[in-house]
Amino acid sequence: MSNKETVIVLDFGGQYNQLIARRVRECNVYCEILPYTVDIQKIKDIAPKGIIFTGGPNSVYDETSPHYTPEIFKLGIPILGICYGCQLMAYSLGGVVTPATDNSSSEYGKTETQYNTDDVLFKGLPESGISWMSHRDYISEVPEGFSVTATTAVCPTAAMSCPDKKLYGVQFHPEVNHTENGKSMLKSFLYDVCECKGEWKMESFIDTTVAQLKEQIGDKGVVLGLSGGVDSSVAAALLSKAVGKQLTCVFVDQGLMRKDEGDFVEETFTKLFDMNFVRINCQDEFLSKLKGVVDPEKKREIIGTEFYKVFWGKIRESYGSGFFAQGTIYPDRIESGKGDAAKIKTHHNQVGIPEDIKFESVIEPLKDLFKDEVREVGEKLGIPHQLVWRQPFPGPGLGVRVIGEVTAEKVHILQEADAILRDEMDKCGYSEQMSQFFAVLPGVKTVGVMGDARTYDELVAIRAVTTDDFMTADWAKIPYEILGRVSNRIINEVEHVNRVVYDITSKPPGTVEWE
Repeated sequence: MSNKETVIVLDFGGQYNQLIARRVRECNVYCEILPYTVDIQKIKDIAPKGIIFTGGPNSVYDETSPHYTPEIFKLGIPILGICYGCQLMAYSLGGVVTPATDNSSSEYGKTETQYNTDDVLFKGLPESGISWMSHRDYISEVPEGFSVTATTAVCPTAAMSCPDKKLYGVQFHPEVNHTENGKSMLKSFLYDVCECKGEWKMESFIDTTVAQLKEQIGDKGVVLGLSGGVDSSVAAALLSKAVGKQLTCVFVDQGLMRKDEGDFVEETFTKLFDMNFVRINCQDEFLSKLKGVVDPEKKREIIGTEFYKVFWGKIRESYGSGFFAQGTIYPDRIESGKGDAAKIKTHHNQVGIPEDIKFESVIEPLKDLFKDEVREVGEKLGIPHQLVWRQPFPGPGLGVRVIGEVTAEKVHILQEADAILRDEMDKCGYSEQMSQFFAVLPGVKTVGVMGDARTYDELVAIRAVTTDDFMTADWAKIPYEILGRVSNRIINEVEHVNRVVYDITSKPPGTVEWE
């Protein structure tokens, strides 16, 4: 661990573990998420300024549920327990956690809460407010030395504290937006209890990372696979700032990107940044492999395999030495606290290197950042807004937005239709209101009348959703007049399209993508 001041989020299987860490970082304090299975010696080695216990779905009095050694409370490090973490603190230190025998003791959702504003967490806040609860068990008796600092109509211990030992617990979730003044409560813990200085800022991150990259790379080369996505683009910009022409970015353009996107990526990184940019145009090869293939999983497999072959084939030719860089970000490598296995997730940003290619090591300059922090770094490095805020785009590209067999003609039709949709959304200022929007070519032909003549041509579907986390999503309520303009332009400007439809399916039961 570096010498930056750090707060640890100890994950007991809570659904909000990443959200807690992001809220801490929003207070300009660096934060790491560790699974509850981590050895206490690692925590001692990190020497954090504070520790936060997450929530979790279990009951603390069930000995098979996640627990942690009581030794952690003797380290003298400030600890904040949230929900299950609060109950675990109480249970571990001699308090009583009681199971709800009926619904009268459980709470879910927005709950009127009374606060003791003499407590450091609630100082300066209103004496009552809404907090977000999600629990069945409750703390019926706090440990010795603790006092109750918040209550609700049915929860006798909505918060507790032991200032002498710097131990605090809240039954509710201050990290969610539904809890009024929740961020202020977390900030009080970080600054008034943990005595953090708030040194985690993107400007200092950039300066520190660039210096570290210069030292690590020295006079050797580094290769990065640039996809044009946010993560790899920001990683490329950071490396360029650090080592300039020692960086080679290899961009595989398989011809399945949005209209002119490959040209935009090339122009951005050749004009704005100092690096070697290698573009491999290989649409014909990809389309030949996809000929006759209609199954979406088979298409994904072919595109992934061909990409791997093209990319590493180019590396073998000229660049198989020095360092290999990739755009891994923090969520890609977080160990889950759910279950005892605690395995690291496999993610597309963590690429497998063929055994015959020997780099000195892998460089991951963004490995400590969440997505919103990556975007902030990108903005500060001068990457165009359009690229920094690029919407999620499937790895196989338009290969899975053309339903059925993928051909050059179908890709062209979809690129043109999608470009019109984006142009209209940008002109009316509606782009910022949607999480994702795109066109789909379902492979359905319909009868139409154009210029008094019968047509039998392609149908284009429009998909647009709003969501906070992409786990669930609602279809976007785009005004009819905007949809009308989009439809009119696509039909008039894109050859072989005579009908446009709008997808009004939420997730679930649908998914965001069609394939």
